[in-house]
Amino acid sequence: MIVQDLVNAMESIAPLKLKEEWDKVGLQLGDPNRAITGPILLTIDLTERVLQEAIEMGAGAIVAYHPPIFAPLESLTDRTHTERIIRGCAEAGIAVYTPHTALDSAMGGITDWLCEGVSTPHGEPTTGMIHGDCRALIPATGGEPDREVKVITFVPSEEADQLRAALGTAGAGGIGKYRLCSFNTKGEGTFLPDEGANPTIGEVGTLERVKETRIEMVCSRRALPIVIETLKEFHPYETPAYDIVELVPEPVRRMGSGRRLVLDRPASISRIAERLKHHLDRTRIRYALAPEHETSDYAFETIAVVPGSGGMLWQTAREQGCELFITGEMTHHHILAARQSGISILLAGHTNTERGYLPRLKARLEESLGQADLILSKSDRDYITVG
Repeated sequence: MIVQDLVNAMESIAPLKLKEEWDKVGLQLGDPNRAITGPILLTIDLTERVLQEAIEMGAGAIVAYHPPIFAPLESLTDRTHTERIIRGCAEAGIAVYTPHTALDSAMGGITDWLCEGVSTPHGEPTTGMIHGDCRALIPATGGEPDREVKVITFVPSEEADQLRAALGTAGAGGIGKYRLCSFNTKGEGTFLPDEGANPTIGEVGTLERVKETRIEMVCSRRALPIVIETLKEFHPYETPAYDIVELVPEPVRRMGSGRRLVLDRPASISRIAERLKHHLDRTRIRYALAPEHETSDYAFETIAVVPGSGGMLWQTAREQGCELFITGEMTHHHILAARQSGISILLAGHTNTERGYLPRLKARLEESLGQADLILSKSDRDYITVG
């Protein structure tokens, strides 16, 4: 197995296109073509203790959820812990891959895993089972890569088949496994050639009416220049008319930032807290109730879920009708502003909302990588102690 095999497996689980714009994800250290000669260590944080653990077991790669390299490195010395970690990995020949927000946003990723725990009415959550309607707070964009723009042109009907075929060879009209996809509308075109024109049909100074076909075909931005060049070359008119329409990226409901979860069975804050404590293997969870939710029997139905540090999304959650915002950590002032605006807050700890997913990630990688030796770090832990 080579490093690229690990990269491919991770990107099948958490496609990099799902990451937040500010994030630093993917292969951060290592040669994609180099063999992985030792175990693959999984961790949330790549600390110096985790690095030592990896070196002692002869690891060939580390999957670190949080990016070890986030800010630009000006040197690789012993000056900071980040420099020591990256230099240590390089010297030991250990590749480093990080998925971070791509794994949060992916279907079946960390955020969906949290929703399983929040929504389970009783007993152990079933893998992949979320009890309620669940969608992204901010949907990711997807769709066919060849469907980014639409080219529309108008051609004499008897020439439509020839022009359509030419545009197809240039990269237009591909949708999935189909080629030469187009929509065609019959109509009448008019034009009046001015002095100096050399019309294919009609005469200078005379209004011409032609039975034309409107052809609409999609293509990628990459293919657009050659599609337009081909259109001009194969269109029978001296000056063909055409439109270029930019298409809105297709939203993907179940992938993206955060989740908006509508429970099948509304639940009180104490019941939701107990579910999370069980799911995350924690003894304590903090929450701040909005004034209208302070009655002991208030049942929450619409809940926002964001792993890690999700404070930037609480306003989005409120705008979408969420009554409760579940995340790892938020600032004091964000908590005050949120509860005063009518949305309650539940905080489960930053890495507590992430670390429990590692066993599932290990199982998913084992399915993709076969005989790979995948190990969960024993040194990785939450360094915040609750007394």
